[in-house]
Amino acid sequence: MKEFKVTPIRNGTVIDHIDVGMALKVLRIIGLKGENVQSTVSMLMHVPSKKGEWKDIVKIEDRELDPKELDKVALISPNATINIIRDYNVAEKFIVEVPEIVRGIVRCQNPGCVTNLMEPVEPEFVVESKKPLLLRCIYCERLMSDVSDYLI
Repeated sequence: MKEFKVTPIRNGTVIDHIDVGMALKVLRIIGLKGENVQSTVSMLMHVPSKKGEWKDIVKIEDRELDPKELDKVALISPNATINIIRDYNVAEKFIVEVPEIVRGIVRCQNPGCVTNLMEPVEPEFVVESKKPLLLRCIYCERLMSDVSDYLI
């Protein structure tokens, strides 16, 4: 039986411990889709972890995620770890953190919210709970739990 291994990357980002089944959403929310992808991207889904659980992994060559992208990853996979790779070595490693205030990266589910009515208002949410995730819109008070389809 042949075993296929994903090769190490020289520089870039490895997003590990993504909740199983969420790798495609991670790629979408950080803008890695279609013709705009300029580097090698590897995605592994439903991979066994050392903890006996399942996980997804995304490897992005020659790109480090910005803080807004890290916040988006945290909102859909709060246990994900980020490994910054430089010259084939892990230069930085950390677990993503759900911020206390979510600003400009999630659209409110309420179609009547002022942030959805063509007003120049940036969506903003208070994190009511991190586990399970629960956001409250500061404008209309709508509570949101599943934000993956509302990420901007």
